[in-house]
Amino acid sequence: MDSSAHSATDSHAKSMTGADIVINCLIEEKVKFVFGYPGGAVLHIYDALYKQNGFKHILVRHEQAAVHAADAYSRATGDVGVALVTSGPGATNAVTGIATAYMDSIPLVVISGQVPVPAIGMDAFQEVDMVGVTRPCVKHNFLVKHVKDIAPTIKKAFFIAKTGRPGPVVVDIPKDITAHIADFIYPKTVEMRSYSPLLKGHSGQIKKAVKMLLGAKRPMIYTGGGLVLGNGADELVKLAKALNFPVTNTLMGLGGYPATDKQFVGMLGMHGSYEANMAMQHCDVLLAVGARFDDRVIGNPKHFTSQKRSIIHIDVDPSSISKRVKVDVPIVGDVQSVLSDMNEILAQEENKTTDTADWWDQINEWRGVQSLDYAYSDTVIKPQYVVQKLWEVTKGEAYVTSDVGQHQMWAAQYYKFDKPRRWINSGGLGTMGVGLPYAMGCQFADKHAQVACITGEGSIQMNIQELSTCAQYGLPIKVILLNNRYLGMVRQWQEFFYENRYSESYMDSLPDFVKLAESYGHIGMQITNPADVEGALKEAFARKDKFVFMDFLTDQAENVFPMVENGKGLSEMVLSPLSGSRLKGEQ
Repeated sequence: MDSSAHSATDSHAKSMTGADIVINCLIEEKVKFVFGYPGGAVLHIYDALYKQNGFKHILVRHEQAAVHAADAYSRATGDVGVALVTSGPGATNAVTGIATAYMDSIPLVVISGQVPVPAIGMDAFQEVDMVGVTRPCVKHNFLVKHVKDIAPTIKKAFFIAKTGRPGPVVVDIPKDITAHIADFIYPKTVEMRSYSPLLKGHSGQIKKAVKMLLGAKRPMIYTGGGLVLGNGADELVKLAKALNFPVTNTLMGLGGYPATDKQFVGMLGMHGSYEANMAMQHCDVLLAVGARFDDRVIGNPKHFTSQKRSIIHIDVDPSSISKRVKVDVPIVGDVQSVLSDMNEILAQEENKTTDTADWWDQINEWRGVQSLDYAYSDTVIKPQYVVQKLWEVTKGEAYVTSDVGQHQMWAAQYYKFDKPRRWINSGGLGTMGVGLPYAMGCQFADKHAQVACITGEGSIQMNIQELSTCAQYGLPIKVILLNNRYLGMVRQWQEFFYENRYSESYMDSLPDFVKLAESYGHIGMQITNPADVEGALKEAFARKDKFVFMDFLTDQAENVFPMVENGKGLSEMVLSPLSGSRLKGEQ
């Protein structure tokens, strides 16, 4: 990237080491937490960190968890998350966290140590080409080769991370550079000739979109993670209410529209509700806001485009528009700004009543299928029931983190998110092991909040060492382990598509999670009876100052429904036996 940074001229510029410059840059950016793990290449930085009190360093137990925690902190607050890792294995351990943030467009700055400049390319101890390794999964990355470049580079890193379509930025700093001396001058502004994100949407396109929406007979509003990241939820609610249109969210967009509102038709996609998927498939005008039309959302693009509809697509990233599905009205811009402009135009319209009564009748008929119904049992715990009770006990106010698998889908389906930035999850990359470090990031973001980590016995074991971090910092997180003794989603696919050949999906030799939690100084509970679920959750959340690990032994045979098979279309759902019996052959 061609760039120039305008520095504030300061005749009283203070000389300091590169390491001190790094610390002072983070203080200038008003960073509150840095998640990290020390090592040889960053020891100068850690020594400088020891001497400051501008922000708090959180010592994790694995570099992957450092980046995940910084990622969740960013998702929960909207601020740029910061992680600090050493060279070589420290840097490569961070890559999964970086790729996770990249796929979900989360603003992060990851500072990695590097071997001294003369040793680069010499196969030095703990050397890896961090810029090369991360190039495919960052928004941008830098290798700092001179101490005077540290401050302008970090300034650029924060600017790039949080503007336009957000994303992670890596700053790789060789060890010797952190020992060199330079004047500390932090730039006031940044200008980049090759990087100037478009924020304001085209007024003509916005007017065209509003006109199209007002002419719709079967309208649909479809929102993704971009709505949440772009802080457009309030404007979206205002627009949807004014038009009385149905709204669906992607997995990443949950909370962008209140789930308890009657206009919300549920999540769509592979495990979306029947009414959301059918409405998406059969609408005549579709407004997509900060969403990607990805494979888990619309299923087979050929099937999706077989229905004639007009599509309006708002996104800050022009490369996301018409990538998988051709759109009729593209609008490039910040979602909050564009939606605000749409609301203004709508307010000036004299005739803004839309004839959608028949469409709502059709949607309510689809709702009658009750696709999220499941068979309650009084002998074995149903995982859906645990999530429903969690929602009731926390009054829908908790930050909910999750890993990847069946438990993730049940969390998304049965916890009704009314606010954005409360559902913290790896959508694009689908990373197991994020749940616990995500919960840590949320708890640091809001120390008084209720934070629940819904996880599975496969996922939790991928970063279980962070139980130690939670003990060190006294984090009162509540882990809700839906323990079916299987890699549940793998088992479900093996049941459906591999003739019940459960190849390596059974979890043998599980630890005693209660004892494990207790060994770290936490409270452990095992719940086996459905009648005890609600009481156990109430007891756990009453312990506001304690970390509680809840091991729910759930029904091993339970599957996630509805389900759209790979390669199938949105209206070709596999429904649960309960819902399927209500369907009157309309598929």
